[in-house]
Amino acid sequence: MRQPSGNDGTAAVRNVSEARGELHALVRLAEGPNATTTVIDNRGVRALLAPLDRFPAARRPHDNDLPVHSLGSAQKELGDLITAAAQGRPQVLKRHTTPVAVLLSLDASPRPAPSHPVAQDAATAGGAVNSQPTPSREPGRRLATLGDAIGDVLASATVPGLSFGLATLDEATGGLHPGRLVLVAAEPQVGGSLIGLAAARHTALERGGRVLYAASGPNSADITRRIIAAEAGGDYARLKSGTLTPHEQDVVERLRHAPLLIDDGADLTAEAIAETAPLADDLALVVVDRLQRARNPRLPLSGEQLPAASQVLRELAHTQNVPVLAVVDTGDAAVVNLLDADVVLTLTTAADTTLTTVTVTERDLGVIGRASLRPDLARARFLDAAPAAPADRPTPGGGEAVGRDIDRELAAAALPFTSRAVQGLPAEATRLLAALRTALTDSHTKDLDDLREPLRALADAGLRFPDHTEGRRLAAALRPYGTPESTAADITGSAGQATAAGAPVHASADSGQAQEDVAEDEEDGEDGLKPGDEEDEPEGHVFPALKILKDAVGRSKMHPVPVIRKEERDSGPWPLISEHMDGEPRWVHPDATATRVPHIRANGKRVRRDQFEVPDSFGEGMLCLIDRNGSFPSACSAVPLAPNKLLHTGPLDAYDKAGAGIYLIDIPEWNRADMPHPLGRIIDRPDEDGRVWVTTPHIKQLVKLARDNHLAAMPTIHDSWTGKANESLFKPFYEATRKARTELVQVGGAPYKDYKTRLSIALRLLWPKRPSQRSPFWRPDWRMSMVAEASVRHWSVAFRAVQQGHQLLALRNVDAAVFWAPDGTAPATYRIGTGFGEVKAKFVKPGEIIPEGDD
Repeated sequence: MRQPSGNDGTAAVRNVSEARGELHALVRLAEGPNATTTVIDNRGVRALLAPLDRFPAARRPHDNDLPVHSLGSAQKELGDLITAAAQGRPQVLKRHTTPVAVLLSLDASPRPAPSHPVAQDAATAGGAVNSQPTPSREPGRRLATLGDAIGDVLASATVPGLSFGLATLDEATGGLHPGRLVLVAAEPQVGGSLIGLAAARHTALERGGRVLYAASGPNSADITRRIIAAEAGGDYARLKSGTLTPHEQDVVERLRHAPLLIDDGADLTAEAIAETAPLADDLALVVVDRLQRARNPRLPLSGEQLPAASQVLRELAHTQNVPVLAVVDTGDAAVVNLLDADVVLTLTTAADTTLTTVTVTERDLGVIGRASLRPDLARARFLDAAPAAPADRPTPGGGEAVGRDIDRELAAAALPFTSRAVQGLPAEATRLLAALRTALTDSHTKDLDDLREPLRALADAGLRFPDHTEGRRLAAALRPYGTPESTAADITGSAGQATAAGAPVHASADSGQAQEDVAEDEEDGEDGLKPGDEEDEPEGHVFPALKILKDAVGRSKMHPVPVIRKEERDSGPWPLISEHMDGEPRWVHPDATATRVPHIRANGKRVRRDQFEVPDSFGEGMLCLIDRNGSFPSACSAVPLAPNKLLHTGPLDAYDKAGAGIYLIDIPEWNRADMPHPLGRIIDRPDEDGRVWVTTPHIKQLVKLARDNHLAAMPTIHDSWTGKANESLFKPFYEATRKARTELVQVGGAPYKDYKTRLSIALRLLWPKRPSQRSPFWRPDWRMSMVAEASVRHWSVAFRAVQQGHQLLALRNVDAAVFWAPDGTAPATYRIGTGFGEVKAKFVKPGEIIPEGDD
């Protein structure tokens, strides 16, 4: 690549084709300490690829209504972006979630704007933040106003660091942050290298980030075997013989395309690492394993060369804006201090314990935290052992820790907010939760008692929590502190709001779902499960659903991973998955009117039911009510799933039917008024770019609709997490369920009710929401793919009926449809019967109350 100039006030010129191929490198040059600009020419239309300090508003693009593009999408659309920028509309480029450069007009450089609302407020109030001009960069020094610095700090505070792959270590350190050198100091045989390996595995395998693993000591074969052992839970020593179990062979296949680059050259120096790192586009992490205290003439990263090497690595972290994690084989504080790292993790193992203690020290601050890890050296890994503490604060008098389990859970759930890693709580709530954490850590019983009443008031205040993993966990942890009256009122109020809005209700996995006046079972983190549901059914049970489901998964030759480890659930694809990915429709024809009206059952219970009115233009006719049998277990017959973990496969040119998982797509345009959008309620929660995450059943549905010209085009897949697809994982469960239903539906009564109850529990246990709920499964992608498959089948049959000329009035859940039937017959696309995939059809007059299902 030709090197752009810029230090002399000029900028290199690239045509759009050259810039497209070199975009990642050009952006790196715009980020560096001597940041340079590049002019990009698109057939005479020119724009400037510039550093962010040329236009500070680009650091907070969403606050300033600026368009943002990932580097991958910017490469594809570069010509259009150049045109827009040349017309005076700045275009911000981001790497992952972080703005890194901006395209500007050559003719009129936009006036810098404050980089954060705080800066804007200060300027409005007459403060000095924005009253100073941005200092000139002509002398060669990079200066920033306080306003710019505030914007940078507040913007970066919302971006979490990379994970070590160990939750307690993440809690004690705050994770791995760009621009910092982190040193892992441990005597030989304590396992220091395994910390670097854990961070590399998590970044490359779970987040899909590119990792440079510079190995000075272990070779690539050692590293590879350790990764396989740690991921598969296999015997590291046995792997040296080359013997792999079938499960380990599957893990190896999954690891083949991981974005982890290993450099184990014999002449590996810090300078060589610094020269190699910029060549790896979108580098997320550098691991150096290891720096050796004793001098070894064959290893440059050893002995007296270590202080100079650490300075090179610190500069690498700064210039490339990535975390650099280096392992040194000593715990000698004098040696470690010479290496001058930003953060030091010192590993020690006491003679009387099996745990390894990690002491976290930060430059200028001293000890900031500790964590306990359990070494599993036979499998080349560490495991979490105990929650981290903010610092070494012994219990006064040596007594036992104070507080209840609910206190400790609330403090743990509040940590992302009290540490300011996550925003979204009022200041008073944050202060109160921080006080709780301090009282527990310091074992101050009186302080804890004094906090009881304020915490109860906080729980009763009806606080709105952010709708993400951390927010939902905090809401659940605070709920037990509320008064019984307020808790009951809150539940009742939620139910009333849901039904008043016409929200449908899940009744069972067998579905027939009765439209009762209760809230949805899977909203707000609820799953309808209770303690004990995870236990296998007793011998002789009419339908041992959970046993059958576990057996179906256990017999698969793909060696499925039924449980994602707890420490992995807050990263990778898992926080991206929500109940709204089911795609269930919430649709009523625009010419019809649906009203929820009170109704009293024969047993005296007050509920609400739907009531439909249609205009006179529909003519004479009846409402045909369709109730699909066993929608969820039917979907298990061929739902596309990834039995193993999901890997980050990024943007895709097209859907690959060999894979399954989750996909980030644009919402396709749907102009028909006689059918709901094929993505159902998924479209109600787009991200800031107007995109949504969907599971494989909906991707397959969109491919078919585009092929049949019902969509203008298949939407672009901007990001993805996938694994090898399998459609038969749940098929044995489906077969057993179908057979049992055929027999028990005729019996009815208690046996059939028990069958439906256990069927519902088994499928809900695929994704238990509450941390306290034990389950043999934790695979939200399996659960939501299964529900999405049921939604797709429900929508598709209704669509075929509409194509044949039938008038659809409403489509809801995965089983309920209402058609207008002038001739008093159901659409021929439905099969009437009691079996899976078949339906019950009822007919009522317009204005009559829709009866509840009787399945």
